[in-house]
Amino acid sequence: MSETTFFLTGPTASGKTEVGVLVAEARGAEIISLDSMAVYRGMDIGTAKPTSEEQARVPFHLVDILEPNEEFSAADYVRLALKAAGDIRSRGRQPIFVGGTPMYLKRLLEGVFHGPRADWEFRRSLRARAREEGTDGLHSELARVDPEAAQRIHANDLRRIERALEVHHLTGRPISELQRENRGALPGPRRIVGLQRSREDLYGRIDQRVERMWAEGFVEEVRRLAEVGLSRSASQALGYREVLRHLAGELSSDEAKQLTKRHTRRFARRQLTWFRSLPDIEWVEAGPDDPPADICGRVLNTLHT
Repeated sequence: MSETTFFLTGPTASGKTEVGVLVAEARGAEIISLDSMAVYRGMDIGTAKPTSEEQARVPFHLVDILEPNEEFSAADYVRLALKAAGDIRSRGRQPIFVGGTPMYLKRLLEGVFHGPRADWEFRRSLRARAREEGTDGLHSELARVDPEAAQRIHANDLRRIERALEVHHLTGRPISELQRENRGALPGPRRIVGLQRSREDLYGRIDQRVERMWAEGFVEEVRRLAEVGLSRSASQALGYREVLRHLAGELSSDEAKQLTKRHTRRFARRQLTWFRSLPDIEWVEAGPDDPPADICGRVLNTLHT
């Protein structure tokens, strides 16, 4: 029988990494990062990457494995994550996935959709249409060619709309039909624990994190990375895209900071909506004054049941 795979997830700034380190220490486990931006070297302050002290306490995998100008897909992540999990188990240790990137978690749970590569010229044409007529027109087109996909993709979700239209454009088949042919990813049973905080607490933690990012030299970090070059994915990361606009003269530093707070809160709401759609997620409450050790204890109790 396959071993159970454990996940510790939750919205951004909920305290996953700090609690995850304690859980891994208690279980003699190693952590596989479930964060789409932690893979990039140099993107440290803006990604709340595990500190050197945390990485010294517990082995982390899929952190700092790419240069920031390299592209990285969900399929790339699943391939490397499965290899890391196998390597960890071969040494008699337990892997625990810690992080909050919904797409990566979805692909690990449901398998990888092996669709065609991106057609950037076609995407640019879609984005030009979206600027002129809004995303409603593109969503209506998607409803004509793939009603199933249109039903589950929000009319404002341009990224997923353009991917669905792109797949139909390149293959002549609906993406919903192709996704049913996904290859499974992680075998065996899974346990998914999510950290849950009140909205007031979570938003306060997000604001504190963003203030800390600016105080620790985030703008200079982005400036250095911009000189080397950022991949499309990296340049769209929360905080980085806002500071890039500041460096381009479009926003003041304070405007970029406030916009980062707003966009991060919006992202946290989207994460929570998606996590709550998982039928088997088990929520652990985390209060604003709860020490990480106490939250860790609740996570361990949940995993033991």
